[in-house]
Amino acid sequence: MTAALSGRNLVRTLTGDVPVTLIGGVNVEIAAGECVAITGPSGSGKSSLLYMLGLLDRPTSGEVWLGELNTAGLDENELAALRLEHMGFVFQSHFLLPEFTALENVVLPMRRLGKLSRSEMDARGTRLLTELGLGEAIQKVPRQLSGGQSQRVAIARALANDPMVILADERGRAVAVVTHDPAFAKKTDRIVRVVDGRMAPGTTSPPP
Repeated sequence: MTAALSGRNLVRTLTGDVPVTLIGGVNVEIAAGECVAITGPSGSGKSSLLYMLGLLDRPTSGEVWLGELNTAGLDENELAALRLEHMGFVFQSHFLLPEFTALENVVLPMRRLGKLSRSEMDARGTRLLTELGLGEAIQKVPRQLSGGQSQRVAIARALANDPMVILADERGRAVAVVTHDPAFAKKTDRIVRVVDGRMAPGTTSPPP
């Protein structure tokens, strides 16, 4: 079975007077419908791995595959189009636009993709927010929301374009979640443990 998302021999090195290797030869596969926790101590390279898998940072070497597509040779516009249509992101800071309502924040990726009418986008955004318990907050702007509510708006926005993969930083289709919480990690299907930029003991194998 083709993985929904895979990183093959991923290396990420920062150049400078003293080069720093953030990720050193990591292989990871995430199957459709699987929830994978990426764990490890602070500074171990978890977020660097997530950003490469999410096509936000290019690996120094190695390849990221989205399904059967090798993204290595794509330009920035092509990568942006893939992220928009096939990936959803939930980050710690939420990155909600402060002047937009909760619904407008959720609708924004749909507007950029341009596949639905305005009424269809509003209906889908409303349904996502309602399913996440935010039916009363649809017209509120971020400053009127609690932290938990803002997180759920960010989750709804990540789901807006019905993505193939969801990537979440410290949050809990294929899902990869960066987390420090071992209890949460144990609830996922599989754990990828990163230490000093490499796979470490504690990584569990993908399903056959």
